[in-house]
Amino acid sequence: MAEALNIGSHDLPVTDDLAAFMRTGWAPQEAGAQAGPRPIAPWAAKRRAALAQRFPGERLVIPAGTLKVRSNDSDYRFRPHSAYSYLTGAGESDDVLVIEPSGEAVLYVRPRAPREEGQEFYRDRRYGEFWAGPRPDLAEAAALYQVECAHIRDLELGRPARVLRGVDASVDAAVDAAVDAAGPRGDGDAELESFLAEMRLVKDEWEVGELQSAVDATARGFEDVVRALPQAFGHPRGERYLEGVFGLRARLEGNATGYDSIVAAGAHACVLHWIRNDGALGRGDLLLMDAGVESDTLYTADVTRTFPLSGRFSGVQRQAYELVHQAQEAAIATLRPGARFRDFHLAAMRVICEGLRDWGLLKQSVDTLMETGLYRRYTLCSSGHMLGLDVHDCARSRAEVYLDGVLEEGNVLTVEPGLYFQPDDLTLPEELRGIGIRIEDDLVITAGGARLMSDALPRDPDGIESWMGALL
Repeated sequence: MAEALNIGSHDLPVTDDLAAFMRTGWAPQEAGAQAGPRPIAPWAAKRRAALAQRFPGERLVIPAGTLKVRSNDSDYRFRPHSAYSYLTGAGESDDVLVIEPSGEAVLYVRPRAPREEGQEFYRDRRYGEFWAGPRPDLAEAAALYQVECAHIRDLELGRPARVLRGVDASVDAAVDAAVDAAGPRGDGDAELESFLAEMRLVKDEWEVGELQSAVDATARGFEDVVRALPQAFGHPRGERYLEGVFGLRARLEGNATGYDSIVAAGAHACVLHWIRNDGALGRGDLLLMDAGVESDTLYTADVTRTFPLSGRFSGVQRQAYELVHQAQEAAIATLRPGARFRDFHLAAMRVICEGLRDWGLLKQSVDTLMETGLYRRYTLCSSGHMLGLDVHDCARSRAEVYLDGVLEEGNVLTVEPGLYFQPDDLTLPEELRGIGIRIEDDLVITAGGARLMSDALPRDPDGIESWMGALL
């Protein structure tokens, strides 16, 4: 069978003479795994064992995912599904992890094409080594990931299995055919998806270290942004200038940003997920920046700071900022093993309600405001979430385990209360309209409470002003 190559429509044909010439005259390729196993390998092995123990005697299929087209024949940069990364530490597209009923794990990979065979290595735009860089061969992959590896062409999906769906359509289709032949299907795939999320709720020691590295790099990125303010002021897209400054830090110290950075000046801060980042910087405005470096191992930080572009808060800006800071302090004080996950949000919102009532914006009692949710006009979203391989980590977990569950030592989460006073909100005094403030920090639950991972960045208004003054 002729090999199927991903060749661009404008590529030149290859003659038989050129094809023969390209198959010879290459030096032996050195093994790419001389540095030894990936540091994640022993941790990933423990996770695979726990997964096999949860579903004994069953076949489990977890794909890495496929390349996705950005435009025409250009793909997005590949990032594997987080569950696959968690279980393998591998990062190539189209690969598939299979845990057999015996508990044995096999990683099916697409190794780099031998140069003495075929044309993939120099003609295939998606997978060819000359186009996309080398992939490990089978021996190198086994050495890197410390798991048995086989060629993806040897993967057989013709028998029933639980599969992580929506990641690789070809895997879904092959497993569907086997399941349909065996009889009615149940909800086993959904159960697998939930467990794969829930097993990541408690981070191991290695994960906490990776997250701390991502948070530390993020703090340096925020410092870069403040230092760049004088140059950014002169650009009509100052927000985007700062986005680029942070993005440089993320690429230098990690894989990328963990999500699209929010760089919101002035009233843009009232748009919760403002990622256009095409506005100018007003010297009297606040800047809300929500950004995180994703490590090379794909763990992301998630930090938000709101600071005055002038370097000093105005009176009304400081008043609003202090209320959000007090809310965050109250939320952090609740964090400990055994506390309900929702407790920190409720603690933050009670402080927000008290402040809005004291300002005269809302008239009802705090208990009534908490019951009716009227305060949410000014603060729509929740005050935090789990953090890890995904910025909103473990989102497929069952509610009773996550949102309605209790905190455990090893949970890593964000605490991020905010106030968002829309510029056209006539319930507000004019001086508050267009002010948006969020303070977000990353914390790990410890035996005695919680440790603030992002403490390299100040949170209180005086600290913010001093921090900016030292950098500018």
